[in-house]
Amino acid sequence: MQDAFSLAGKVALVTGAGRGIGRAISLKLAGAGADIAACDLKEEWLEETAAAVRGLGRRAECMAMNVSQSESVAAAVEKAAGLFGKIDILVNNAGITKDGLLLRMTDEAWNDVISVNLTGTFMVSRAVSKLMIKQRSGSIVNIASIVGLIGNAGQCNYAASKGGVIALTKSIARELSSRNVRANAVAPGFIQTKMTEELSDEVREKVLETIPMKRFGQPDDVANAVLFLAGDASSYMTGQVLTIGGGMVM
Repeated sequence: MQDAFSLAGKVALVTGAGRGIGRAISLKLAGAGADIAACDLKEEWLEETAAAVRGLGRRAECMAMNVSQSESVAAAVEKAAGLFGKIDILVNNAGITKDGLLLRMTDEAWNDVISVNLTGTFMVSRAVSKLMIKQRSGSIVNIASIVGLIGNAGQCNYAASKGGVIALTKSIARELSSRNVRANAVAPGFIQTKMTEELSDEVREKVLETIPMKRFGQPDDVANAVLFLAGDASSYMTGQVLTIGGGMVM
């Protein structure tokens, strides 16, 4: 019987693959048999990810991509398609935060976060979906956030961008389902990364009070959800949002 979680013979393009959740996703997909087109703002950020993927016996190619610039996106996707011959899975993980209260948030902080998190997801999805439509197959997995569902004080820009990613995902799913291209989203809560490690003890305690499971998640928790949505195990799912937040959203 074929393993529904196997990605043998598949090619996955992962943005923001240089560290944290993006690296965990790349390794999880490679562990299931996928070759990885690893993308980030600078190629040198991807060296450790690529080495780890190759250590799993899978092919890894690195390419610089600024997701907020259409020319950079087009060049990287073209390079990936040329090297691998196809792209079966797209994981839009690249994202930034520039937090601040609404009344103090600058135009720059708003525009930068929207440009990377939302416009970037749109641009990469647009470029890769052209290939997937020709292949008549593909799975797009967008990394959203729980704050895109419930909001968060001090993160108007980030919440708006991730809420937009959720709506974008559902729209892509409606447009591409007839071409056998699926689009789903994962909405992580508070995941143990460098960003959460920088929180003060007081802030960490306040955050933990909002999580029924009383702990932060791990990058692998998100990667496991991406693996499920990327392959045949979720073949009858599209336009859905999986929340990985320890019960913050029920």
